[in-house]
Amino acid sequence: MVTTTYQVQGMTCGHCVNSVSAEVGGLAGVDEVQVDLAGGRVTVTSERPLTDDEVRAAVDEAGYELVGGADQQR
Repeated sequence: MVTTTYQVQGMTCGHCVNSVSAEVGGLAGVDEVQVDLAGGRVTVTSERPLTDDEVRAAVDEAGYELVGGADQQR
């Protein structure tokens, strides 16, 4: 399992959390998505390392912006 934290800009409410969780959670290999609304952080637990590009595309689809790179932990 790989746990990675991303910084996401533009989330302001519960709907934002649900949108980002649904889009990122739909990526292949993702087991869990936790969103820290106040901190703007999205922590993803996945079966494999995710590329920044695929996470960025999912966050963009939800209507928000991935900023910076990932902080990955194994």
